[in-house]
Amino acid sequence: MITLLKNGKIYDPAHKKDGVIEDIYIYQGRIIPKPLDPSKISQTFDLSGKVVMAGAIDMHSHIGGGKMNIARMMLPELQQKQAQETKLLTEPEAHICTPHCSHHAVPSATDTGFRYIEMGYTAAFEPAISPVNARQAHLEMGDTPMIDKGGYAMLGNDDYFLRMLAAKKDQKAINDYVAWILHATQAIGIKVVNPGGINAFKFNQRRLNLDENNSHYQVSPREILQSLSRAVHELGIAKPLHVHCNNLGAAGNFETTLNTMGASDGLPMHLTHIQFHSYGTEGDKKFSSAAAQISEALNKNKHITADVGQILFGQTVTASGDSMMQHLNAKHANPKKSVIMDIECDAGCGVMPFKYRDQNYVNALQWAIGLEIFLSAEDPWRIFLTTDHPNGAPFTSYPHLIRLLMDKAFRNETFAKLNLDAQAMSNLASLSREYSLYEIAIMTRAGASKLIGLNDRGHLGVGASADITVYTDQPDREAMFAKPDYVFKNGELVVRDGVVTKVVWGATHTAKPAFDIGVEKDLKDYFDKYQTMQLDNFKMSNDEISHDGRGSIVVHDNKQASL
Repeated sequence: MITLLKNGKIYDPAHKKDGVIEDIYIYQGRIIPKPLDPSKISQTFDLSGKVVMAGAIDMHSHIGGGKMNIARMMLPELQQKQAQETKLLTEPEAHICTPHCSHHAVPSATDTGFRYIEMGYTAAFEPAISPVNARQAHLEMGDTPMIDKGGYAMLGNDDYFLRMLAAKKDQKAINDYVAWILHATQAIGIKVVNPGGINAFKFNQRRLNLDENNSHYQVSPREILQSLSRAVHELGIAKPLHVHCNNLGAAGNFETTLNTMGASDGLPMHLTHIQFHSYGTEGDKKFSSAAAQISEALNKNKHITADVGQILFGQTVTASGDSMMQHLNAKHANPKKSVIMDIECDAGCGVMPFKYRDQNYVNALQWAIGLEIFLSAEDPWRIFLTTDHPNGAPFTSYPHLIRLLMDKAFRNETFAKLNLDAQAMSNLASLSREYSLYEIAIMTRAGASKLIGLNDRGHLGVGASADITVYTDQPDREAMFAKPDYVFKNGELVVRDGVVTKVVWGATHTAKPAFDIGVEKDLKDYFDKYQTMQLDNFKMSNDEISHDGRGSIVVHDNKQASL
């Protein structure tokens, strides 16, 4: 039978609907046209005065993989505290909702799904799957209920790829390898972290600039970016190359970021957590905001998209594949502990707890820099709302971040409480822009869907998956976005008044471009000689993801998204 959502105020940027009063009809998990026979409508929700959006999509959130388990173990004291404060639920399936093994900074896989859906998010994408560890990442995401998942496979620091570049292999060979990796890891996109730098760290290099060679392979980060962005483009992968730039967190790194924008030779490229790459060296403390320069370049370079990676104040855990920079920053850990590790011939990993403080000059300026970028970006279709969970802040802080973007008075009040020296180095108070509901819907729904290539998510058009979130329109935008009235997942009501009412399992989204199977001949020889697992064990089958009724696999067409 058909479900009717009646009289809602629709914010659907994919169809240019900005607060339009319309009805939505749902049948078998999809949005359908108005039925000819009204008697087939079995359920009606009167949404008069309510705000209706597609389910939100987090296009960059660390939710699976080995480093997240390490992060969860870094602060056992928070786990114990939260377990004591949490009252155990008693309704059916309550055991799956209980955050007894979580803390707020890095929730457990199970808790992650519940916290997302309670805010109206219906999909989240793990941005850094190490190929050799893809099975672990998918197993964790498979234990994440309620939401759709997917991931970006990390390349650009793996020994096999760097050997190919050093040997001057042609682009077709590189394309075949990239496509093979997508199949083997069941990923939907390609990520590069500190191009060449994680690998260079293994050879005792402590920094690597864009045009500096890796000492072992004599290959530069620029060459890595050029070859991978070209591979992604030529294979027709919708999601542009996902780039974590060199020199993360270093004063003066904005120059590297500006230069990186030109490294793809005009091909689409996405710069992630750009706030961490927007630092200058002005002032007595030799640390300043370069948000104006970064925003100007982002507005000018239409082939570049970016997510912000906003920091918010409080305790979190930083977890990154960038072992080079995590090693450098380990001295700032709070509490004082860290894990820096190598991952075979594949990548690296660095995990350490960190507490952002509003009276710390650097932290306060980082907070301001992220907001300056948000408010200076002219095209909401090319900027995305993230905290680089958990690195800048837990994803559960998104409602607070949305209020900062939509409420200038609240933003200025918060800014006025910061470290005074940081205030003096920021022009945030002069930025009067307030995001609209329509722009929030672009950043968190329509734009994210378009970027990743999820053609039937992120919008409310006929044929779309009925992932729908309903809010009460409130002046306090944090309260509004923290607790939706209803959330529908594939047409089923799963959240009412911010509380999960039914447990469901989302799909895993992948991209599987064609490639020459002959690539496996050289790969098998390489695995036999250097790796600790056999080639066939490296590859993930569909059955390993779709098991025990927990979701399905959705393979997306290989068609580059237009910007």
